[in-house]
Amino acid sequence: MCERGTGGDVNSNVLISHSTGDAQLDKAVWQWLSWDKNQKTKEQIENLLQNGKHKELRDRLCCRLTFGTAGLRSAMGAGFCYINDLTVIQSTQGIYKYLERCFSDFKQRGFVVGYDTRGQVTSNCSSKKLAKLTAAVLLAKDVPVYFFSTYVPTPFVVYWENGAQIKSPHDKEIIKCIEECVEPWNGSWNENLVDTSPLRQDPLKKICDSYMEDLKKICYHRELNMQTNLKFVHTSFHGVGHDYVQWAFKAFGFQPPIPVPEQKDPDPDFSTVKCPNPEEGESVLELSLRLAERENAKVVVATDPDADRLAVAEQQNGCWKVFTGNELAALFGWWMFSRWKENCSKDADVKNVYMLATTVSSKILRAIALKEGFNFEETLPGFKWIGSRVKDLLDNGKEVLFAFEESIGFMCGTSVLDKDGVSAAVVIAEMAAYLETKNLSLAQKLTEVYETYGYHISKTSYFLCYDPPTIKRIFERLRNFDGPQSYPKFCGDYNILHVRDITTGYDSSQPDKKSVLPVSKSSQMITFTFQNGCVATLRTSGTEPKIKYYAEMCALPEQSDRAVLEEERQKLVEALIENFLEPDKNGLIWRSA
Repeated sequence: MCERGTGGDVNSNVLISHSTGDAQLDKAVWQWLSWDKNQKTKEQIENLLQNGKHKELRDRLCCRLTFGTAGLRSAMGAGFCYINDLTVIQSTQGIYKYLERCFSDFKQRGFVVGYDTRGQVTSNCSSKKLAKLTAAVLLAKDVPVYFFSTYVPTPFVVYWENGAQIKSPHDKEIIKCIEECVEPWNGSWNENLVDTSPLRQDPLKKICDSYMEDLKKICYHRELNMQTNLKFVHTSFHGVGHDYVQWAFKAFGFQPPIPVPEQKDPDPDFSTVKCPNPEEGESVLELSLRLAERENAKVVVATDPDADRLAVAEQQNGCWKVFTGNELAALFGWWMFSRWKENCSKDADVKNVYMLATTVSSKILRAIALKEGFNFEETLPGFKWIGSRVKDLLDNGKEVLFAFEESIGFMCGTSVLDKDGVSAAVVIAEMAAYLETKNLSLAQKLTEVYETYGYHISKTSYFLCYDPPTIKRIFERLRNFDGPQSYPKFCGDYNILHVRDITTGYDSSQPDKKSVLPVSKSSQMITFTFQNGCVATLRTSGTEPKIKYYAEMCALPEQSDRAVLEEERQKLVEALIENFLEPDKNGLIWRSA
C-alpha cells in the first residue's frame, strides 16, 4: 500500500452544487480539487465544472498519461492526462516505488533530474518547476538527487540504468506503480527542498565536461576544422541548444557557429516561429536562412527546443536545400562508415560493425551495409528501442557506428544511447568542411551516395484525425480488405508482395507468418512491400492525433534515373492515400503545407 498524503482545500460548495451525475467523473473531480495545489490548474477544473463542461472534464480527468514512443508525453494543462504539477508528482511517486522495488541500493545510487525551457503561463507550469517537484518527491524520501542547475539538452539526462530510454516491461510496471500512488505524499509539493537539501548535487560541470570530451572520439579532422573558411549558422529554436552547440563546435576545433539572435535565448512561447519543430522545413527556418545569406554562411544547423534532433539546410546557387531526415542519414551512414574504415586497426572485422534504424525510416543503411559488409538492424519506431538494442550489441562486443529515425533523430557514436542534436550538428559541420576540400557540397555527396548504393526516394507526411474510432476503422478495414482476416493484394494498380502488421504480429514474408519485430498492440502500424521496390507504412502517432504515412522507393544502383523513381513513388503515394486512407470519406485533415 502507498501512504496517504495531505490534500489541498476543496471547495465543497462547488462539488455539491455541480455534481455531474457521473460517479466516476465526480470522484475524479473530487480527487483533482482535493490534491492539486496549483491555483491555475485547479481553477481550470473548477471553471469547467461550474460551466457544465462535462465532456471536457471527462476527457481531462478520466484517463491518465501513458508511455508512447518516447516517455510520458502530453500537452501542458489541467487534468490527469496532461503534464502539470500534480501528474508529475504522481508519476515521480510511481517511479520511486518501482525503483525501490528494482534496486536495493536505490538510495545510494540516486536519481538524475534535468529540464528544458518549455512552459505554459496559463497553467503556471514550467519545465524547471516540474523538475523541482520531481526532486522534492525523491528528496523527501531521502533519495540523493543530481539536479542540473540550469537547462540542459535531453541527451545530458541519463534514463534507465543502461543509459537508454525506458521500454517494456518497465513502462507498464511504472504505470501500475503510479496508479497505486496517486495521492501526493507529505513533502511532495515542497518545490524549494531542492534548494536546501544536502542530498542535492549539481552534475552540470562534470557531465558537460565529460560529454564534450567524449565528442572528440568522433572528431576525425580537427586540423582541417581549425583551418576551414566555411561558415555555419545555428538556430536553437528558443530552446536549450545554443551554449551546448557553441561548446561542441569548440571541441571539434571550429570557430563558433553564428547564432540567430532572435532565437538564441529560451522563450517558452516560441515567439518567432509558428511551430518550434525544425522538421517542418524551410517555412520555420526563415530567420536562420536569411541570416546565413547575409553572413555568406553555406550551412544552417537547427536543433529543436530540447536539442535532441537536428535539421540541416545548405545553400546552392542562391537556393536552399533542406535535407530530410532520411537524406541526412544517408550522409551520416556514409561518413561514419568511411571514417571507421580509414581509422580502424588492421585486425578490425567489418562483420563486428553495426548500424541501426527504426523500421519506418529509410532502408539506405541496409543498402550500404549489404555492399560494405557490416550489419544493419531495424527496430520499432522510437529511440527507446534503438538505445536498448545498441546497449545489447555493445555488451556483446559489437561496434555500433550510427543509428537514426527519419524524424531527424541521429545517434553518432555510442557515448549517448539516444538521438542527440548537439553531436549531430558538429559531425555534419565536420563532414561539410571535409567535403569542401574535395570541392563537393553535402547535396553533391548525397547524390554520390545514392549512385553508389541505390537511390532511396522517400516521402513522409501525415493526416490529422481527431476521432479514434475512425482511425481504428481505417486499420481494421485493411485487415479485412478482401474478406475476413485478408489483407489487400493490390493498392490501385500496384501489386503487394508482403504485408507486416506490427499491431497483430503478422508478417507474410516470414515462414511462420510471425513478425520478427515485437508486437505493439497499443498502436496501429501496417507495412506494405510492393513488387516495384517501394515500401510503405501506415501508422498512428504515439503522442498526436495523426495517421502518418511513410513511402520509399528502394532502387538498385543501376536504376539511376531519379525523376522516373520519384514519379513512380508519387503515383504510389497517391494510390495509397486514395485506396487505403480515403481522406474524404473518413474526414481526414491534410497536413498543412
